Amino acid sequence: MSDDRRARLEPPDLSEKGGLRDGAPQRSDERLFMQLMVFSGCRDTAAVIGHLANAGVDVVVYEDVNDPQGVGVLTVSQDPASFVDVVRPVIVAGPMAELTLKPAFTMFGRTYSLGYEPDLRDVLIKRPLRTVLNPEWRWAIWYPLRRNGAFAQLPPDQQRTILAEHGAIGKSFGAADYAHDVRLACHGLDAHDNDFVIGLIGKDLFPLSAVVQEMRKTQQTSLYLDRLGPFFIGRAAWQSRRKEG
Repeated sequence: MSDDRRARLEPPDLSEKGGLRDGAPQRSDERLFMQLMVFSGCRDTAAVIGHLANAGVDVVVYEDVNDPQGVGVLTVSQDPASFVDVVRPVIVAGPMAELTLKPAFTMFGRTYSLGYEPDLRDVLIKRPLRTVLNPEWRWAIWYPLRRNGAFAQLPPDQQRTILAEHGAIGKSFGAADYAHDVRLACHGLDAHDNDFVIGLIGKDLFPLSAVVQEMRKTQQTSLYLDRLGPFFIGRAAWQSRRKEG
């Protein structure tokens, strides 16, 4: 390809897009990145919390239901460099240095838009933070998933119908304050080539299990998922506090 032809190529638009607001389309280059790392060998959760309290990013420390010495550490930042410059050093220091990482449960993803959100910044930044840092919603189930290739080949209208079925269940559980979801894209960010990371957050554990059970009946889960899990189940022992911006 000639240099002249290369110069005429338009760069791809990587901005997140929302619906019209005040008559204008919404666009944003802001997004949140979230990483969950799970450790075993923790005999003092309070020491881990004290160590992470001033980490410089938003943090949730979960006690692992399925490992009596397990903790999950969820870190959140708009700057992906924070996970190398801030999270990486703190996670191997102090009381964390004695813990054993369980790589199978590591999840990393970014918030994203679907293109019609009425408040784009709320979807990308504010609502995910409110969800994971809400002191009344301490229970969490986190898991990755990968759709199969057949879904990608469906016409866009059929994809939207399938996703709407899935979304309606989530909205009904959210409206009842049973379960609230965090959806993260992890294309190219996941060691096992998953597509999404899902967090189900709420006051009680049973409704989170119930929403997973209900989702099994949808077309997306029953016909178009290639892989689901592993599942991390925990209850927040500590959540950082922040003023919403």
